[in-house]
Amino acid sequence: MSATETHVFKSEARELLDLMIHSLYSHKEIFLRELISNASDALDKLRYETLTDEALKGALATGNEGEIRLEVDKDARTLTLHDNGIGMTRAEVIQNLGTIARSGTREFAQRLKEAREGTPDGNETAALIGQFGVGFYSAFMAADRVEVVTRRAGTAADAPATRWTSTGDGTFTVGDAERETHGTSVTLHLRPADAENGLPDFTQDYEIRRVVKKYSDFVTWPIRLGDSTLNSQKAIWTRSQGDVTAEEYAEFYKHVAHDWEAPYETLTLKAEGTFEYQALLFIPSRPPFDLYYREQKFGLQLYVNRVLIMERCEELLPDYLRFVKGVVDSPDLSLNVSREILQNDRRVGQIRKRVVKKVLDTLEKIKTEDRTRYAKFWDTFGKVLKEGLAMDPDNADKLKDLLWFQSSADATAPTSLKEYVGRIKEESGQDAIYYATGESRAVLEKSPHLEAFLAKGYEVLFLTDPVDELLVDHLTEYEGKKLQSVGKGEVELGTETEKLAAEEARKAKQTENATLLSRIQAVLDADVKEVRVSSRLTTSAACLVGDEEDMSPRLERLLKATQGVSELPRQKRILEVNADHAILARMRARFEADADDPVLTDFARLLHGQALLAEGSPLPDPAGFAQLVTALMVRAG
Repeated sequence: MSATETHVFKSEARELLDLMIHSLYSHKEIFLRELISNASDALDKLRYETLTDEALKGALATGNEGEIRLEVDKDARTLTLHDNGIGMTRAEVIQNLGTIARSGTREFAQRLKEAREGTPDGNETAALIGQFGVGFYSAFMAADRVEVVTRRAGTAADAPATRWTSTGDGTFTVGDAERETHGTSVTLHLRPADAENGLPDFTQDYEIRRVVKKYSDFVTWPIRLGDSTLNSQKAIWTRSQGDVTAEEYAEFYKHVAHDWEAPYETLTLKAEGTFEYQALLFIPSRPPFDLYYREQKFGLQLYVNRVLIMERCEELLPDYLRFVKGVVDSPDLSLNVSREILQNDRRVGQIRKRVVKKVLDTLEKIKTEDRTRYAKFWDTFGKVLKEGLAMDPDNADKLKDLLWFQSSADATAPTSLKEYVGRIKEESGQDAIYYATGESRAVLEKSPHLEAFLAKGYEVLFLTDPVDELLVDHLTEYEGKKLQSVGKGEVELGTETEKLAAEEARKAKQTENATLLSRIQAVLDADVKEVRVSSRLTTSAACLVGDEEDMSPRLERLLKATQGVSELPRQKRILEVNADHAILARMRARFEADADDPVLTDFARLLHGQALLAEGSPLPDPAGFAQLVTALMVRAG
């Protein structure tokens, strides 16, 4: 037998090991994932070589199936991982375990690629997990000494196995060992458990089961502890959609989403060729409780060859689709050295683009084929989907077609923009899509802003979600028709002839009431920037409107309620009055009798207060307004 030899690690080992143990991995429990991945690689390599090497045929025959076994000795505080994979020769041990960041898996995959390059099936690489040659050394996060005993498959029966031992101090020893079968055993002499620093007690079965279930549940080979198999081995996303039942999809969804209800919709994706990935996506039936918690992290689970790399990969999903759950599995993504974080990789963007397209296309299909079913989705996630108009201009057209709104055309059924446009009568002269924003449909239906529009037979959309205030900044047109707020700008309705006639009539009334309007302006100068005759009022006496670029009163209130935006500059608006209303006739009569009549001041303030109340805005001086109303009631009596 060969003598035991002591070697020094290559590649500045002491410093690099220290870096790995303390800095490279964010969670110490990941060492178990890495060692299981190495064992899985060894089994994959053996399975491949049994196909090409006659001497190895039968190495994974019946009775000697591939497996990964975990063994715990609580008294000795050791955890051992056994595999019956390819194993290593003494030279390979020194080469692979003696040089940090040398990856036997990477080298093997490269050789395999070169050997199979140009083959008809185009399959260039095996599904191997390891890439960097550093995962093995993560064992030193949990162990103060690591021992490896390994035998290469196909070696002579009388040849010794190899033992590798190190305490991670910059040196390792290599010597002969006893092992009858091919494969590798890695024994960790565990450090004391340190929950404060993220190191669980891995002599406890439940900790081992938890970590295996979390990271390695879908590894191809069985992972056993005692008589139990810890992993399901069923990566459901790798199976043909026709081979999976709805019940199986539902159970898997409940596993990844931590939900107890079946999903609303299941979506599958598969890309093959130079860049491969698979995805299994779910739209939940109900919103998660933390859907609107801005600090909460969302995203899809990212697997590389069925090994969990990231629990929530935000790069694969835009924020407005944060309700989507599921997994993405790809062997081709560029991870950093600890395999926890994605490097800048254009392929991530490609997956994200396909995921978004798949979700939006599926929702459009549901909306087209089953309005009742789509209504359930919209009631659950419509508010979140609206955020996409601001975040994703590339998909703006698709998102616009998915939007639903309440409408004056129907008291119960929502409408899409396409349906709205389809109802516009050509002879009406309507050239815009009109909407109103406010607290509720009930408030908006009584708003004086709608009077001329409804009288003209124009449909008005009711936008009542807080997000709608931001939505309309990005939803400016649809199919060539501008979206126009009924509470902003001047109103021009009807055909060109009707518009011209209405504007001439309005100007005449403006001139006729000019001095009275100036008197009202003088009273309300601190609150309004203009007083003018209205074209939008038919029954109400007055309303407040904004210029085209002004904030709506609701948006102003929302911003003031937001922390840090409480001191917004005061926004003056325009008071529009109905020149044909009885109150204006009464005010004209008093003004003509006495331009300084103090009652005109009270009337002006009451008009302003009524306009605020009608649109759902708070009164700046409720007590003062109440006193004015009381005084008016006394005079009327």
